[in-house]
Amino acid sequence: MKETTLSRKEKIMKVALSLFATKGYVDTSTKEIALGAEVSEALIFKHFGNKDSLLAHIIKSGYRRVLSHHRGMMTYKNPKEFLRNMIFLPNKLVADEPLFWKLQERLSHNSFSKQQHEQFMKPVQPVLVKAFSELGYENPELETQCLLLIIDMLWKKEANGDVDNGEELALLLEKKYHLL
Repeated sequence: MKETTLSRKEKIMKVALSLFATKGYVDTSTKEIALGAEVSEALIFKHFGNKDSLLAHIIKSGYRRVLSHHRGMMTYKNPKEFLRNMIFLPNKLVADEPLFWKLQERLSHNSFSKQQHEQFMKPVQPVLVKAFSELGYENPELETQCLLLIIDMLWKKEANGDVDNGEELALLLEKKYHLL
């Protein structure tokens, strides 16, 4: 019985993620989610309480998946490798979880979503400063700020489908930072 419950819960989350990412959170009803997941609306409320809690659960579990899947990329071994990993991160994230990142881009105004993303990126900033410092950049803090802005813009544009050459852009950055 527990496996059935878990699989229904996962199905609810999968359908909700898809609908929230494509239609938008506000424009998606729990009734639509229930129909898509082939469950009762009451089951959604039993598992998640309300639509806001369902969204929060989707966002948290998305970041947990990202962190567990990309943990090695975010580990500092040497400055060039870390910078290279950060440059290619937006493309890899969006390729691995396109609906999650599309949802995150759509929710960039949502305070909870924004907070989760900031928590995800916060540990990266001091490590980037360290990497730029070790590579002898004149102003590591400014380089870090610039790269983080580029990374932020890239994942949003890729998630939205506005950029279809993300890997080429990452390769260009890799050359500009002399990481080859």
